Amino acid sequence: MTGLPTAVLPIPPKQLFFLALLAVAALGMIVSGCGGGDSGDEVARSAPSASDFPSAEGKTIEEVLGEQTPGDMVVSPAALVFETGKNRYPLGVFNVDGSQIDDADIALYFAKSPQSRVEGPLPAEVVSLETKAAYRSQGAGGPGEATSFYLAYPEFDRNGPWLAVALISTDDGFEAVRITPSPVVGQFPKVAAVGEQAPRVSTRTPEDVGGDLAQLDTRQPPSSMHDDDFRDVVGKRPVVLVFATPALCQSRVCGPVVDVAEQVKDEVGDGVVFIHNEVFNENDPNKGIQPQLSAFGLQTEPWIFLINSDGTIEKRIEGAIGVEELRADVEQLKKKNGL
Repeated sequence: MTGLPTAVLPIPPKQLFFLALLAVAALGMIVSGCGGGDSGDEVARSAPSASDFPSAEGKTIEEVLGEQTPGDMVVSPAALVFETGKNRYPLGVFNVDGSQIDDADIALYFAKSPQSRVEGPLPAEVVSLETKAAYRSQGAGGPGEATSFYLAYPEFDRNGPWLAVALISTDDGFEAVRITPSPVVGQFPKVAAVGEQAPRVSTRTPEDVGGDLAQLDTRQPPSSMHDDDFRDVVGKRPVVLVFATPALCQSRVCGPVVDVAEQVKDEVGDGVVFIHNEVFNENDPNKGIQPQLSAFGLQTEPWIFLINSDGTIEKRIEGAIGVEELRADVEQLKKKNGL
């Protein structure tokens, strides 16, 4: 298997949001066979050891790929926004017929070009999206709803397109798969960044819609994260701002992410304002994305922004996240803000 791509074609801006949704739609095929239970914070499968995978030292990424049996699985990232430095890289792995692969030992390899140094192997853990029963929305865990995902942490030292390969351990050795789409570092510079002041946008509350929460939230039942207008609290209190559309999300992780935020809000959210903002105008994909997402520079979803009481962005998270990770992030936000 050769001929890795060395460039990424430009994409018309109007198509980016929907292409991004399609790019991560594969994650919705993952139906949990791991984890289980009712704790809502377990890692479904810990990452294997890097020593279990072939070394990339002295090799090109094409050699890493070509030395293994070509795989017929599909490996697709559940995020598209990357920057130089260490990145959070969620992804899905599944068969070509759409059936789940949720228990694989997998490691990732990245390189800037076919001739450059390879970063890897980077083993990926499987993370549960499950919550306690009290925080599960209607339809959670049903057909097509994502309940787990893979997670790794590559480090990119420069902007531009990168090459990406996954090696999946099998009984007979390893199968190699090109990851598509490949990461393009620095492709979305307008996304509100860590350290910047959060855009002071207004988010709607029940009073704005006459108490009809269905206008604010496609989740069933609506989340409890609509009491505060973001503009009224940003710069005054720490905020967790969630952009997600549970009923309309093409990647099928928005519903679980909102459920995760509900549990974390209830368990450790004292002193922090949680706000959930839908994605589409009038909850209709044909009417474009809401202005709040445009203000934050977003063309994918879901997103979570953790914002300090002085209005600066402490952390941003694209794609799927589990209870354990978000709980730790919120506890760190509280500590940073003296709570």
